Amino acid sequence: MTFTLWLALVGAGILISLTPGAGAINTMSNAIESGWRRSLWGILGQQVALLAHIMIVAAGVGVLVAGSPILFEVIRYTGAAYLIYLGVRQFLARPVEQDATTAAVLSLESGWSMFRRGVLVNLTNPKAIVFFLAFVPQFIRPDRPLVEQYTVLTLTVFAIDIAVMWFVFAAAARAIARLTRSARGQRVLSRTFGSMFVGVGVLLAAVH
Repeated sequence: MTFTLWLALVGAGILISLTPGAGAINTMSNAIESGWRRSLWGILGQQVALLAHIMIVAAGVGVLVAGSPILFEVIRYTGAAYLIYLGVRQFLARPVEQDATTAAVLSLESGWSMFRRGVLVNLTNPKAIVFFLAFVPQFIRPDRPLVEQYTVLTLTVFAIDIAVMWFVFAAAARAIARLTRSARGQRVLSRTFGSMFVGVGVLLAAVH
């Protein structure tokens, strides 16, 4: 991959990562509930799913999914249902009582739980496969070693997405974390992010 082409990849990757979606919502939710540092677990989980999408496209399976209406619909509705489930669960979450000692103590959700949810949130989005099916070939030259090109592309996309998710979306969530100190604030945030998850799920199911 030439340096010029790599710069184009960086520019495209930044724009794509900055586009709000299920991954961004999940990251902000984790940052508010479990803290900025621990939100990295969910971000890393999302990268595993991202790697899976790239590997699917690289293996040519993306063509199969994009060309199989039934398979595409099954995956699409599964992803939509999972996001809606997360949204409803968060919308109905009960406020946590906090005193002077516990006010600084965030959610005790395990890193593995956030990691697993991050994988599922991104993995159950079939449109990502279709997107990468259109995106990846723009930066791959068939007449050059494919393994090296896919390695550079994957590492670049990983670095950009982790940076944007952690230092933009998770950091932005810190600014509103003070709302979690009151029961009313917790309800507002839970319902806001719950509604956003449901909204993304509905869009995923409705938009063709």
